[in-house]
Amino acid sequence: MAAMIEVQNLTKYYGSLRAISELSFSIAGGQVVGFLGPNGAGKSTTLRILCGYQPASSGSARVAGFDVFNQSRQMRAHIGYLPESTPLYPEMRVREYLRFRARLKGVSGAQISRRIEQVNGQCWLAEFINRPIGQLSKGMRQRVGLADALINDPQVLFLDEPTIGLDPTQIRETRHLIGSLGEKHTVVLSSHILSEVEATCNEVIIIARGHKVAQGRPRELGAQVAGQSSLIVEVQAPAAALQAAVAALDGVRQVQVHENDGWLRVRVEPQGGNDLRQPLSRLIQQKGWPLRELRREVASLEDYFVKIVAGQ
Repeated sequence: MAAMIEVQNLTKYYGSLRAISELSFSIAGGQVVGFLGPNGAGKSTTLRILCGYQPASSGSARVAGFDVFNQSRQMRAHIGYLPESTPLYPEMRVREYLRFRARLKGVSGAQISRRIEQVNGQCWLAEFINRPIGQLSKGMRQRVGLADALINDPQVLFLDEPTIGLDPTQIRETRHLIGSLGEKHTVVLSSHILSEVEATCNEVIIIARGHKVAQGRPRELGAQVAGQSSLIVEVQAPAAALQAAVAALDGVRQVQVHENDGWLRVRVEPQGGNDLRQPLSRLIQQKGWPLRELRREVASLEDYFVKIVAGQ
Protein backbone atom coordinates (compact mmCIF):
# COMPACT_ATOMS: atom_id res chain seq x y z
CA MET A 1 0.00 0.00 0.00
CA ALA A 2 1.27 3.47 -0.91
CA ALA A 3 2.61 5.67 1.86
CA MET A 4 0.08 8.22 3.12
CA ILE A 5 2.70 9.99 5.26
CA GLU A 6 6.39 10.29 4.32
CA VAL A 7 8.89 12.06 6.57
CA GLN A 8 12.56 12.51 5.62
CA ASN A 9 15.28 13.94 7.89
CA LEU A 10 12.88 16.26 9.70
CA THR A 11 14.64 18.57 12.18
CA LYS A 12 13.23 21.32 14.38
CA TYR A 13 15.09 23.82 16.55
CA TYR A 14 13.59 26.17 19.12
CA GLY A 15 16.47 28.61 19.37
CA SER A 16 19.41 26.44 20.36
CA LEU A 17 17.16 23.60 21.59
CA ARG A 18 16.82 20.73 19.11
CA ALA A 19 13.35 19.23 19.55
CA ILE A 20 13.58 16.64 16.73
CA SER A 21 16.62 15.56 14.77
CA GLU A 22 16.86 13.86 11.35
CA LEU A 23 13.52 12.13 11.95
CA SER A 24 12.43 9.79 9.13
CA PHE A 25 9.50 7.37 8.82
CA SER A 26 6.65 6.42 6.50
CA ILE A 27 3.08 5.34 7.21
CA ALA A 28 0.91 3.39 4.77
CA GLY A 29 -2.72 4.33 4.20
CA GLY A 30 -5.61 2.72 6.09
CA GLN A 31 -3.78 2.14 9.37
CA VAL A 32 -4.03 3.26 12.97
CA VAL A 33 -0.48 4.11 14.03
CA GLY A 34 0.62 4.84 17.59
CA PHE A 35 3.16 7.65 17.91
CA LEU A 36 4.92 7.10 21.22
CA GLY A 37 7.70 8.60 23.26
CA PRO A 38 8.46 9.98 26.73
CA ASN A 39 7.62 13.57 27.65
CA GLY A 40 9.81 15.96 25.66
CA ALA A 41 10.58 13.39 22.96
CA GLY A 42 9.20 15.61 20.18
CA LYS A 43 5.83 13.96 19.52
CA SER A 44 3.65 17.07 19.62
CA THR A 45 6.24 19.08 17.68
CA THR A 46 6.24 16.46 14.93
CA LEU A 47 2.43 16.39 14.74
CA ARG A 48 2.22 20.19 14.57
CA ILE A 49 4.72 20.22 11.70
CA LEU A 50 2.86 17.51 9.79
CA CYS A 51 -0.41 19.43 10.23
CA GLY A 52 1.13 22.65 8.89
CA TYR A 53 0.82 24.51 12.19
CA GLN A 54 4.52 25.31 12.38
CA PRO A 55 7.54 25.01 10.07
CA ALA A 56 10.47 22.63 10.37
CA SER A 57 14.06 23.83 10.47
CA SER A 58 15.04 21.33 7.76
CA GLY A 59 13.92 18.11 6.12
CA SER A 60 10.82 17.24 4.12
CA ALA A 61 7.40 15.71 4.66
CA ARG A 62 4.42 14.69 2.54
CA VAL A 63 0.91 14.00 3.82
CA ALA A 64 -1.89 12.66 1.59
CA GLY A 65 0.36 13.22 -1.42
CA PHE A 66 1.01 16.91 -0.71
CA ASP A 67 4.24 18.60 0.32
CA VAL A 68 3.66 19.85 3.88
CA PHE A 69 5.72 23.01 3.36
CA ASN A 70 5.02 24.00 -0.27
CA GLN A 71 1.43 22.73 -0.55
CA SER A 72 0.23 23.41 2.98
CA ARG A 73 -3.18 24.79 2.01
CA GLN A 74 -4.04 21.81 -0.19
CA MET A 75 -2.71 19.36 2.38
CA ARG A 76 -4.76 20.78 5.24
CA ALA A 77 -7.96 20.17 3.29
CA HIS A 78 -7.26 16.44 3.61
CA ILE A 79 -6.39 16.18 7.30
CA GLY A 80 -8.06 16.45 10.70
CA TYR A 81 -6.15 17.40 13.84
CA LEU A 82 -7.07 17.07 17.51
CA PRO A 83 -4.39 18.85 19.57
CA GLU A 84 -3.68 17.92 23.19
CA SER A 85 -5.28 21.17 24.38
CA THR A 86 -8.32 21.70 22.18
CA PRO A 87 -8.87 25.38 21.27
CA LEU A 88 -12.60 26.12 21.23
CA TYR A 89 -14.87 29.18 21.27
CA PRO A 90 -16.71 28.98 24.61
CA GLU A 91 -19.43 31.45 23.62
CA MET A 92 -20.51 29.37 20.58
CA ARG A 93 -23.00 26.50 20.74
CA VAL A 94 -21.70 23.10 19.67
CA ARG A 95 -23.76 22.90 16.46
CA GLU A 96 -22.89 26.49 15.57
CA TYR A 97 -19.19 25.82 16.16
CA LEU A 98 -19.17 22.67 14.00
CA ARG A 99 -20.97 24.50 11.21
CA PHE A 100 -18.41 27.32 11.44
CA ARG A 101 -15.48 24.86 11.36
CA ALA A 102 -17.00 22.91 8.44
CA ARG A 103 -17.23 26.11 6.38
CA LEU A 104 -13.62 27.01 7.23
CA LYS A 105 -12.51 23.55 6.09
CA GLY A 106 -14.27 23.87 2.75
CA VAL A 107 -17.18 21.49 3.31
CA SER A 108 -19.87 22.38 0.76
CA GLY A 109 -23.05 23.97 2.06
CA ALA A 110 -25.18 21.02 1.00
CA GLN A 111 -22.99 18.60 2.97
CA ILE A 112 -22.53 20.55 6.20
CA SER A 113 -25.74 19.43 7.94
CA ARG A 114 -25.12 15.80 6.95
CA ARG A 115 -21.54 15.90 8.27
CA ILE A 116 -22.67 17.50 11.54
CA GLU A 117 -25.19 14.71 12.08
CA GLN A 118 -22.56 12.08 11.29
CA VAL A 119 -19.96 13.42 13.75
CA ASN A 120 -22.76 14.04 16.25
CA GLY A 121 -23.39 10.29 16.29
CA GLN A 122 -19.72 9.28 16.17
CA CYS A 123 -18.69 11.50 19.09
CA TRP A 124 -21.81 11.20 21.29
CA LEU A 125 -22.75 14.88 21.11
CA ALA A 126 -26.55 14.50 21.01
CA GLU A 127 -27.10 15.49 24.65
CA PHE A 128 -25.38 18.84 24.30
CA ILE A 129 -25.32 19.63 20.57
CA ASN A 130 -27.24 22.88 21.23
CA ARG A 131 -25.42 23.91 24.43
CA PRO A 132 -22.76 26.64 24.66
CA ILE A 133 -19.26 25.14 24.67
CA GLY A 134 -18.36 27.19 27.75
CA GLN A 135 -20.86 25.13 29.78
CA LEU A 136 -19.28 21.80 28.88
CA SER A 137 -16.93 19.68 30.98
CA LYS A 138 -13.37 18.99 29.86
CA GLY A 139 -14.33 15.53 28.60
CA MET A 140 -17.26 16.91 26.61
CA ARG A 141 -15.02 19.58 25.08
CA GLN A 142 -12.61 16.83 24.05
CA ARG A 143 -15.44 15.14 22.19
CA VAL A 144 -16.28 18.42 20.43
CA GLY A 145 -12.62 18.69 19.41
CA LEU A 146 -12.74 15.18 17.98
CA ALA A 147 -15.90 16.03 16.05
CA ASP A 148 -14.12 19.11 14.69
CA ALA A 149 -11.23 16.93 13.50
CA LEU A 150 -13.68 14.64 11.69
CA ILE A 151 -16.04 17.25 10.24
CA ASN A 152 -14.34 17.41 6.81
CA ASP A 153 -14.11 13.58 6.52
CA PRO A 154 -10.28 13.73 6.27
CA GLN A 155 -7.98 11.16 4.68
CA VAL A 156 -5.51 11.53 7.55
CA LEU A 157 -6.41 12.09 11.18
CA PHE A 158 -3.87 13.25 13.78
CA LEU A 159 -4.94 12.71 17.39
CA ASP A 160 -2.75 14.05 20.20
CA GLU A 161 -3.81 12.42 23.50
CA PRO A 162 -7.47 12.02 22.41
CA THR A 163 -8.73 10.42 25.64
CA ILE A 164 -7.55 13.11 28.08
CA GLY A 165 -10.44 14.09 30.34
CA LEU A 166 -12.71 11.21 29.32
CA ASP A 167 -14.24 8.78 31.81
CA PRO A 168 -13.56 5.01 31.51
CA THR A 169 -16.70 4.36 29.46
CA GLN A 170 -15.89 7.19 27.06
CA ILE A 171 -12.28 5.97 26.78
CA ARG A 172 -13.53 2.53 25.73
CA GLU A 173 -15.97 4.05 23.23
CA THR A 174 -13.23 6.31 21.84
CA ARG A 175 -10.95 3.30 21.43
CA HIS A 176 -13.64 1.53 19.38
CA LEU A 177 -14.23 4.69 17.35
CA ILE A 178 -10.53 5.08 16.54
CA GLY A 179 -10.33 1.42 15.50
CA SER A 180 -13.31 1.85 13.16
CA LEU A 181 -11.86 5.08 11.73
CA GLY A 182 -8.79 3.11 10.63
CA GLU A 183 -10.97 1.25 8.13
CA LYS A 184 -11.45 4.46 6.13
CA HIS A 185 -8.83 6.93 7.35
CA THR A 186 -5.14 6.87 8.21
CA VAL A 187 -4.98 7.67 11.93
CA VAL A 188 -1.87 8.80 13.83
CA LEU A 189 -2.48 8.50 17.57
CA SER A 190 -0.20 10.00 20.20
CA SER A 191 -0.89 8.62 23.69
CA HIS A 192 0.80 7.81 26.99
CA ILE A 193 -1.64 4.93 27.65
CA LEU A 194 0.35 2.08 26.13
CA SER A 195 -2.31 -0.57 26.75
CA GLU A 196 -4.71 1.57 24.72
CA VAL A 197 -2.19 1.86 21.87
CA GLU A 198 -1.52 -1.88 21.98
CA ALA A 199 -5.25 -2.64 21.72
CA THR A 200 -6.00 -0.06 19.01
CA CYS A 201 -2.99 0.38 16.72
CA ASN A 202 -1.77 -1.71 13.78
CA GLU A 203 1.71 -0.23 14.07
CA VAL A 204 3.71 1.93 16.46
CA ILE A 205 6.52 4.44 16.02
CA ILE A 206 8.63 5.23 19.08
CA ILE A 207 10.77 8.35 19.30
CA ALA A 208 13.15 9.45 22.05
CA ARG A 209 15.23 12.63 22.24
CA GLY A 210 13.88 13.63 18.83
CA HIS A 211 15.04 10.44 17.06
CA LYS A 212 13.05 7.44 15.84
CA VAL A 213 14.19 4.44 17.87
CA ALA A 214 11.69 1.79 16.75
CA GLN A 215 8.85 1.09 14.34
CA GLY A 216 6.76 -2.06 13.95
CA ARG A 217 3.66 -3.93 15.02
CA PRO A 218 3.01 -3.95 18.78
CA ARG A 219 3.26 -7.74 19.12
CA GLU A 220 6.47 -7.86 17.11
CA LEU A 221 8.08 -5.22 19.31
CA GLY A 222 6.92 -6.97 22.46
CA ALA A 223 8.38 -10.23 21.15
CA GLN A 224 11.81 -8.60 21.05
CA VAL A 225 11.85 -8.63 24.85
CA ALA A 226 10.31 -12.10 25.13
CA GLY A 227 13.45 -13.22 26.92
CA GLN A 228 12.32 -11.07 29.82
CA SER A 229 8.99 -12.91 30.13
CA SER A 230 8.56 -14.74 33.41
CA LEU A 231 6.65 -17.67 34.84
CA ILE A 232 4.62 -17.03 37.98
CA VAL A 233 3.94 -20.07 40.18
CA GLU A 234 2.13 -20.39 43.52
CA VAL A 235 2.78 -23.70 45.27
CA GLN A 236 2.97 -25.23 48.75
CA ALA A 237 6.41 -26.75 49.26
CA PRO A 238 9.58 -26.43 51.39
CA ALA A 239 11.14 -23.17 50.22
CA ALA A 240 14.73 -24.39 49.94
CA ALA A 241 13.76 -27.61 48.16
CA LEU A 242 11.47 -25.72 45.77
CA GLN A 243 14.08 -23.15 44.85
CA ALA A 244 16.80 -25.79 44.31
CA ALA A 245 14.55 -28.03 42.18
CA VAL A 246 13.34 -25.20 39.94
CA ALA A 247 16.84 -23.72 39.55
CA ALA A 248 18.09 -27.15 38.38
CA LEU A 249 15.71 -27.21 35.39
CA ASP A 250 17.28 -26.66 31.97
CA GLY A 251 16.72 -23.14 30.64
CA VAL A 252 16.22 -21.42 34.02
CA ARG A 253 18.18 -18.20 34.48
CA GLN A 254 16.91 -17.01 37.85
CA VAL A 255 14.43 -18.07 40.55
CA GLN A 256 12.86 -15.80 43.17
CA VAL A 257 10.74 -17.23 46.00
CA HIS A 258 8.46 -15.24 48.32
CA GLU A 259 5.81 -16.28 50.83
CA ASN A 260 2.28 -15.18 49.95
CA ASP A 261 -0.75 -16.01 52.09
CA GLY A 262 0.64 -19.36 53.25
CA TRP A 263 1.82 -20.27 49.73
CA LEU A 264 5.17 -19.78 48.03
CA ARG A 265 5.07 -17.41 45.08
CA VAL A 266 7.83 -18.16 42.61
CA ARG A 267 9.01 -15.98 39.73
CA VAL A 268 11.04 -17.97 37.20
CA GLU A 269 13.16 -16.03 34.70
CA PRO A 270 13.97 -18.19 31.63
CA GLN A 271 17.06 -18.03 29.48
CA GLY A 272 16.24 -16.50 26.09
CA GLY A 273 12.64 -17.10 25.05
CA ASN A 274 12.28 -20.57 26.58
CA ASP A 275 8.76 -21.57 27.64
CA LEU A 276 9.22 -23.55 30.85
CA ARG A 277 5.57 -24.17 31.70
CA GLN A 278 5.55 -27.85 30.76
CA PRO A 279 8.78 -28.92 32.56
CA LEU A 280 7.82 -26.85 35.61
CA SER A 281 4.35 -28.36 35.75
CA ARG A 282 5.86 -31.84 35.42
CA LEU A 283 8.30 -31.15 38.27
CA ILE A 284 5.56 -29.95 40.64
CA GLN A 285 3.41 -32.95 39.78
CA GLN A 286 6.28 -35.38 40.41
CA LYS A 287 6.99 -33.77 43.78
CA GLY A 288 3.33 -33.90 44.77
CA TRP A 289 3.27 -30.24 45.75
CA PRO A 290 -0.16 -28.50 45.76
CA LEU A 291 -0.36 -25.99 42.90
CA ARG A 292 -2.58 -22.88 42.95
CA GLU A 293 -1.30 -20.90 39.97
CA LEU A 294 0.96 -21.32 36.95
CA ARG A 295 1.01 -18.63 34.28
CA ARG A 296 3.34 -16.88 31.90
CA GLU A 297 3.81 -13.12 32.01
CA VAL A 298 4.28 -12.26 28.35
CA ALA A 299 6.32 -9.17 27.52
CA SER A 300 4.13 -6.27 26.39
CA LEU A 301 4.55 -3.11 24.38
CA GLU A 302 5.05 -1.32 27.70
CA ASP A 303 7.99 -3.63 28.54
CA TYR A 304 9.56 -2.87 25.16
CA PHE A 305 8.90 0.86 25.49
CA VAL A 306 10.53 1.05 28.93
CA LYS A 307 13.53 -0.98 27.77
CA ILE A 308 14.23 0.95 24.59
CA VAL A 309 13.61 4.41 26.06
CA ALA A 310 15.80 3.61 29.06
CA GLY A 311 18.49 2.58 26.59
CA GLN A 312 18.36 6.05 25.07
